[in-house]
Amino acid sequence: MIAFIVALSFILGIVSAVHAILETRTPQGAIAWVVCLLVFPIVSVPAYWVLGRSRFHGYVNAWQEASDAIRKPLDEALEEFKPLQVQAPESMPEYAAITRLANFQFVTGNHTELLIDGQNTFESIEAGIEAATDYVLFQFYILRLDGVGNRFKEQLIRKAREGVKVLVLYDELGSSSLAKENAASLVAPNISVRPFNTRQGRRNRFQLNFRNHRKIVVVDGRVAWLGGLNVGDDYLGLDPKLSPWRDTHMRIEGPAAVTAQAIFVSDWYWAAREFLDFLSWRPYPTEAAGKPALVLGSGPADELETASLFFTTVLNLARERIWIATPYFIPDEATMVALRLALLRGTEVRILTPRLNDNWFVRQAANVYLSELADMGARIFFYEKGFMHQKVVLIDSAAAIIGTVNFDNRSFRLNFEVSGAVADSEFANQVETMLEQDFGNSTEASDYRLRDQPFLDRLQARTAALLAPVL
Repeated sequence: MIAFIVALSFILGIVSAVHAILETRTPQGAIAWVVCLLVFPIVSVPAYWVLGRSRFHGYVNAWQEASDAIRKPLDEALEEFKPLQVQAPESMPEYAAITRLANFQFVTGNHTELLIDGQNTFESIEAGIEAATDYVLFQFYILRLDGVGNRFKEQLIRKAREGVKVLVLYDELGSSSLAKENAASLVAPNISVRPFNTRQGRRNRFQLNFRNHRKIVVVDGRVAWLGGLNVGDDYLGLDPKLSPWRDTHMRIEGPAAVTAQAIFVSDWYWAAREFLDFLSWRPYPTEAAGKPALVLGSGPADELETASLFFTTVLNLARERIWIATPYFIPDEATMVALRLALLRGTEVRILTPRLNDNWFVRQAANVYLSELADMGARIFFYEKGFMHQKVVLIDSAAAIIGTVNFDNRSFRLNFEVSGAVADSEFANQVETMLEQDFGNSTEASDYRLRDQPFLDRLQARTAALLAPVL
């Protein structure tokens, strides 16, 4: 019996390895899976069929079902967006690439606000919900009904009683602590609550490796919030292990908020199979000369690897500087190539990542990439004042990106994410000032070289980096 089980596991390992070669999105991921499946099939085969999928087919099929119902209102709205669209400069083909990835163009007429840390962010969102007259779309990867969460719950219920429609969407795995009885406490007239469950449908029963990592709030189709913060007391720095908590969010008022709304609608349709016909799709410019902005959604249902291609394109645009703040820095090869080229052409590259990290594996793997970039002249900073969770990119003095995307395989390929890009020097200067303060709370480690570290440290880092494409 034991011999039969062993033989069967190796046969299944070979079959699974062939599937990995044919289906895995990256060569690195395919190689990692093939090695694991052939060497340790008893453990790797079940892990592969649960964790190895890199494309979320069910989401695409569900959205196609709804395409006829949504086409008319969206086509009508697009006509009103045309005067607000920023036309692509002839000298910048990269702009066309970005807008094709986003399926939309930068639009003017936006007012943007940088929100630093939890207190400022939650107060801004609460003020926006308080001003809502028609509807509130409220989506978070992690939603806890603790102090902060209960504050939002009470406000949403009160607004619903005033006649405002409220939709709450949360990731089923990210918000696993949100027990059914707690989620039920949110339900009231004019409030709908849904989990984003990746395992819907018979074919998706073992689809556990995808997450909806987005954080989006939209009020009346006019104002949107997005960024790194979830809903929970720890995001106010009340977690004793990860405090103070450093994070960044942004508020967008104007036409770009409608794009954030469209991303929410697609997620809601997957979760509820319900098209929201009460939403407003008209753009409302705040001012004629408002900031150009673009909200881009990305995820495993995309035909292309949207997040990876977007950031690679943006990095290639930089001429003076690239500043990246991320808690998880395990870039794919395309991103590393873009950063190497930036350093070769003399662009300043700074990477800011936390010294204190909630993921040991990620911290070890990051050392490989940080060491290589430091060798080429990048400046590496370890944030020392608690845990830094922000996801921010600054390009020259021209543009800044704030969103939910980490620089790792999970965000680039396995998570549903959202990014807000603002092409405006004033906003970029505000982000520069914020990051300069973060650098001041950091230790520069630009002389860090992995080859100079003890043998066990090097082995840990290299092993973690080898397995990174799998996870």
